Amino acid sequence: MEQGCTLWAFLHLFTACAAIHMDAAESHSAFTCEPITLRMCQDLPYNTTFMPNLLNHYDQQTAALAMEPFHPMVNLECSPELRPFLCALYGPVCTEYGRLTLPCRRLCQHAKRDCYKLMDMFGVSWPDEMDCNRFPDCDEPYPRAVDLQSSTDGTEDSPLEVQRDYGFWCPRELKIEPELSYSFLGVRDCSPPCPNMYFRHDELRFARYFIGVVSIVCLSATLFTFLTFLIDVTRFRYPERPIIFYAVCYMMVSLVFFLGFLLEDRVACNPARPGQYRASTVTQGSHNKACTLLFMGLYFFTMAGSVWWVILTITWFLAAVPKWGSEAIEKKALLFHASAWGVPGALTVTLMAMNKIEGDNVSGVCFVGLYDVMALRWFVLAPLCLDVLVGVALLLAGIVALNRVRMEIPLEKENQDKLVKFMIRIGVFSVLYLVPLLVLIGCYFYEQSYRAVWETTWVQERCREYHIPCPYQVERTSRPELVVFLMKYLMTLVVGIPSVFWVGSKKTCFEWAGFFRGHRQKDGAVNESRQVLQEPDFAQSLLRDPNTPIIRKSRGTSTQGTSTHASSTHLAMLDDLPSRAGSVHSKMSSYHGSLHRSRDERLGDAMHCGNHVPTLSQSTVSPL
Repeated sequence: MEQGCTLWAFLHLFTACAAIHMDAAESHSAFTCEPITLRMCQDLPYNTTFMPNLLNHYDQQTAALAMEPFHPMVNLECSPELRPFLCALYGPVCTEYGRLTLPCRRLCQHAKRDCYKLMDMFGVSWPDEMDCNRFPDCDEPYPRAVDLQSSTDGTEDSPLEVQRDYGFWCPRELKIEPELSYSFLGVRDCSPPCPNMYFRHDELRFARYFIGVVSIVCLSATLFTFLTFLIDVTRFRYPERPIIFYAVCYMMVSLVFFLGFLLEDRVACNPARPGQYRASTVTQGSHNKACTLLFMGLYFFTMAGSVWWVILTITWFLAAVPKWGSEAIEKKALLFHASAWGVPGALTVTLMAMNKIEGDNVSGVCFVGLYDVMALRWFVLAPLCLDVLVGVALLLAGIVALNRVRMEIPLEKENQDKLVKFMIRIGVFSVLYLVPLLVLIGCYFYEQSYRAVWETTWVQERCREYHIPCPYQVERTSRPELVVFLMKYLMTLVVGIPSVFWVGSKKTCFEWAGFFRGHRQKDGAVNESRQVLQEPDFAQSLLRDPNTPIIRKSRGTSTQGTSTHASSTHLAMLDDLPSRAGSVHSKMSSYHGSLHRSRDERLGDAMHCGNHVPTLSQSTVSPL
């Protein structure tokens, strides 16, 4: 099992690392040749340009702001080559599709040499992106004759349209410092906006209160399960002990969501900085310690809870098919804990190392795969689907084995009823876990399938506001439904509630009543599920010598006075049972008669002497 879990984690790590560097977003941008509005570039041999330009300015307004420092030098006419050179970079001539025209290196050198002293006087430095060595080694004016010819031909023969795939351009308001390694829609140093880019403020407020209420309900249910276990830690042994750890995991998940409800956007979002033209953006990476802690708690315990459910099906399988006893299963507890905590821990550390943490501005927590589809597929969907497949296979095998026992082995009616009841409990508990989990997986598949359409729709709606290129030829637009996201959060939390149905019984009520009265009833009753799987050897207890301790057998494994399989000795005793039942009955009758006679004699002597009645103890009774 350890090798399988290690291979599973390594496979996910390798696949996710291969998907770290995503290509640009799949949206296409179309740019027509637009009239030049740059004040510095008027009255040139050409009057149309395209954006983004050679310096990656996505509109003429941004290019005009970048040209402002050069206006004094152009007005003072320090060089006749300066204005054509600047316009070649900030407002290039619009030519045929896919053809970019760069100014010659000689033009750049003349402009820099003639205006260098004047620039130094005004405190303007020559930008690195305008380094003359980056341009072709030629000596021609700009634009060249061939550029003007292409532009003229385009005007006569076509609508003069240039189509280029530029992908998504990060708005200035969403820019992030490079050292933080943010990414949004395949663009580095960019982050999604806060509040959520898909929903209105009133929808977000409703969703936040909805998640808060559900998290409180789940926290209460799982906490009740855990406290019931603490009242009597010996009550829940293997094969049902994993239910307790499963409840603890989802108790922590619901606690993280409740903290997100209280914190709102203070952790999931970076604050706005209006002075630097920065809007509020989603937190990414591990630089935010509070967001990192919320992510570690939520992701680790979500994955651990699903692994503990698989381990629960494994223990049920071991008890039902190979007839392992409680003690034999408990010997594998170290392996169970290593798998349940080790695999989620390795995945959590891997995601932190890959800087895949993302703030959720709907719930207020931090998770993975909220904006990165590859991380969603390999670190959320893949583990959950694998757990479902393995768990369902083991669960069905165990139920089939129990049903075969019920059909083939003759049991008393009481034991038959207990076995049927236990199978029903297993089925109900599994359905209550699997249905929410399958709905959750369906929500994740729906989200990752439509994520590109939602993002393209958002860019199309906000491109003019952000002054970025709008998508080209959008065939389909769609916005996500709030109910899908609410269903996702609901199923994430509801998965933990079935644990309370397993511990819910009359005995639990009696234990809590005794706890509140200040004492506990110490009984030796065996839990019903173990009692069904591990029936004691009643025949041996009837045929034993009174001074001989009870010895019960299992298939090669001692189970502390319980048995999971009828041994050959037990079957032999059953054959001889009718012949010895009479002698056993006579011995028991003789024993009880002797007990009553000795007690009556001592009672009479005590009354005759006027003394108190002595206490009856087993030491005063002669054994048969």
